[in-house]
Parts: sequence; C-alpha cells; structure tokens
Amino acid sequence: MTQNVALPPKETGIAIGLTLLGFVLVAGMQHFYMGKIGRGILWFLTGGLFFVGTIVDLFTMSQQVKNVNARRAVGIS
Repeated sequence: MTQNVALPPKETGIAIGLTLLGFVLVAGMQHFYMGKIGRGILWFLTGGLFFVGTIVDLFTMSQQVKNVNARRAVGIS
C-alpha cells in the first residue's frame, strides 16, 4: 500500500515572474517550475506558442498555481 505525502506548495509570485521572463529569455520556465514538463517543452520550442500562450499564462497563472498546489496537497505531483 502506498501513502500519499503532501508536497510543498508552489509560489504564485515565482510562477508569474518566470512567465514574464519568457518574454525576454526562455519561454516555458513557469511550466517546468510547476512540474508540467510536456507543456514546458512545448512552450520552449514554440516561443510560448508564439507569445500568445505566454500572454494567456499571465492572466491564468494564479489559477494554474492553485490547481497544481491542490494536487500537490494530496500527494499528486
């Protein structure tokens, strides 16, 4: 039997900061930070879906972090 262990929460400020850095450095860092590796690779290879995805992330990042933290609280990475 496996036991789910709560993982530490991710910070919204860090995720938004990484999203902003996607405009000038490497897009997708916010997704790597939150453990969304596939999406991070997609953002990296397409420049944040040609910046459209990065702009959408700016407006939705706080909800994305809440969703990730809710999953991490019950031990789902």
